[in-house]
Amino acid sequence: IRPNNYQLAIALTFAIEEINRNSLLLPNVSLGYVIYNAWPHEQWIPINIVSWLTGEDKDIPNYTCRREEKYMAAITAAKWDISSLFVTFLGLYRYPLLTFGPFEPNLNDPGKFPSVYQMATKDSSLALGMVSLMVHFRWNWVGLVISEEKDVQFLSEIIQEMERNRVCVAFTEMIPVNHMLLMLDTDVYNSQIVRNSAKIIIIYGDTDSSLGVFFRRWEYVLPWKIWVTTSQWEVTTSMQHFILDSFHGTLIFSQHHGEISTFKDFVKTVTPSKYPEDIFLARLWGIYFNCALSDASCKVENCSSRGSLEWLPWKYFDTSMSIGSYHVYNAVYIVAHTLHKILVQQVDMQAMKNGRRKYTHWKVMPFIWMVHNVTKGNQLSGPTDALKNIIKNVQFTNPSGDTVTLNPSEKLDIEYDILNFWNFPQGLGYKVKVGTFSPSFPPGQQLSLLEDRIEWNTGDREVDTDQCVKCPDDQYANTERTHCLQKSETFLSYKNPLGMILAGMALCLCMLTILILGVFVKHQNTPVVKANNSTLSYTLLISLTFCFLCSLLFIGQPNTATCILQQITFGIVFTVAVSTVLAKTITVVLAFKITTPGKWMRGLLKSGALKFIIPICSITQIIFCGIWLGTSPPFVDTDAHSEHGQITLLCNKGSDTAF
Repeated sequence: IRPNNYQLAIALTFAIEEINRNSLLLPNVSLGYVIYNAWPHEQWIPINIVSWLTGEDKDIPNYTCRREEKYMAAITAAKWDISSLFVTFLGLYRYPLLTFGPFEPNLNDPGKFPSVYQMATKDSSLALGMVSLMVHFRWNWVGLVISEEKDVQFLSEIIQEMERNRVCVAFTEMIPVNHMLLMLDTDVYNSQIVRNSAKIIIIYGDTDSSLGVFFRRWEYVLPWKIWVTTSQWEVTTSMQHFILDSFHGTLIFSQHHGEISTFKDFVKTVTPSKYPEDIFLARLWGIYFNCALSDASCKVENCSSRGSLEWLPWKYFDTSMSIGSYHVYNAVYIVAHTLHKILVQQVDMQAMKNGRRKYTHWKVMPFIWMVHNVTKGNQLSGPTDALKNIIKNVQFTNPSGDTVTLNPSEKLDIEYDILNFWNFPQGLGYKVKVGTFSPSFPPGQQLSLLEDRIEWNTGDREVDTDQCVKCPDDQYANTERTHCLQKSETFLSYKNPLGMILAGMALCLCMLTILILGVFVKHQNTPVVKANNSTLSYTLLISLTFCFLCSLLFIGQPNTATCILQQITFGIVFTVAVSTVLAKTITVVLAFKITTPGKWMRGLLKSGALKFIIPICSITQIIFCGIWLGTSPPFVDTDAHSEHGQITLLCNKGSDTAF
């Protein structure tokens, strides 16, 4: 466990001890906990889950050897790759799961994950807050760096907000998930982060993501920029020289939360002598305070009273409660309040049986933390569905004065604290609050800043403030986005491979049709040709020939004449072909179906009246085409957006209804 992650475990311990001292919340009941490490490799996580479920070193699925401990809750990070495994395994046993990490959209589906409860709230106003900061400082040239693991909805939201406020996107760099270890120095130097002229960079990701690996691995290469990010991004550095690094002055948007006043005092008291069973704490003392660590017991020797977590530099341990630790703290209290409601209901509804109090069994379960209750001779049993209703409706006010609830409808707009990161050498880092963003306030009053407190790593905030101008539709921005270039015109020409293929196919089919027509003409006096109604056959073959030739109108540079002929000519010729097929079909049906036709039927067949089907259909089509040309005729149009750097010339059909 990294030292900064260990603060999450301390928040868990702090909350449980605070609850156990509160005799009004859980009288005669004590909460305990067990910590399991969620390994970075997914294949190890199921092993820890099964080990917890069975309670033995030997993993026995579907069996448990625990007798005295009854687990009440599972608390884990919200990363999709970790939580999805927990949900899969614990869902089999109907264990509810509370997550304390950043909001994960993939888990926000009650239908798929009915037992998952996220402590974090969706950053619905984050994009608006960041763009408001850009507008305030007149930043018009901003780059976006986003991890592929994160919600792509944020990308679309911030781009929309930037376009609405006339802020240009200098570049968008998506850091891939699975290729970080294969990235070479040349890949980094060629990255838009390094090459682009933008001085303002938005980072959206967390430190444990591939994006975090990218910045930790290449921090010596990264240029000096003004970075804007979220609280999930720990902008620590491993540089040991005595100069400021490129992350100094980073602006951080952190969801506002109240301060738990007694947490820092509690951190000062955490030592291996106070918690001798905590192997993680013992290892921290062994690493940072040069204490000997026993291989047999994993306990420090002869220095348990020396050292304090508050002595560690900020990059190793921050005594201020992080947003993740705050969620862990509230998650434990939700477990306690839920258990409190269960106990109250049982006291009101159930009588004592055989000297044993019967509770509703709540099978609720980074790392992973399993919070359990320790009672004397008490066993938890009962339905789970009733319990889900209880936990969803739990609402209380924590010691900091914040209202805590798991009901999304009751979570109001999130306020953000804007922090300025002062990253001095040798791990001496500080986060200083320099402003707030409140989306519930009227526009123009949402952002509040104390600019005199902000430290800028560039020495000046006035960067990229030139007016951003969008290129006209017939132009596009160059790679450096410093000026606009003229787009070239393109169309489907005969020199284009696709145009050559289509023209060749049209001519081949046309020649084949003419060949068949020649055969019919040569043998026009034979019984076979006469039986097939030679006049209709000639009409059909000639119309098909013109249909194939009409496709040539769609190739070449469009003009007004070709645009009109494309639709009108093909429509009329194709109508002739279809009406000819209709006339031949009716003739054949009458000939075979009516074996003894009456006088009027015989006259119909002999008179050739069925041949009038062709001119009637054709004239109708011509009338429709005339109306089309008179109201909204086809015209030459351009498409400047489908192909980058090119304007495609095409024919617009004019009226969709007429087409």
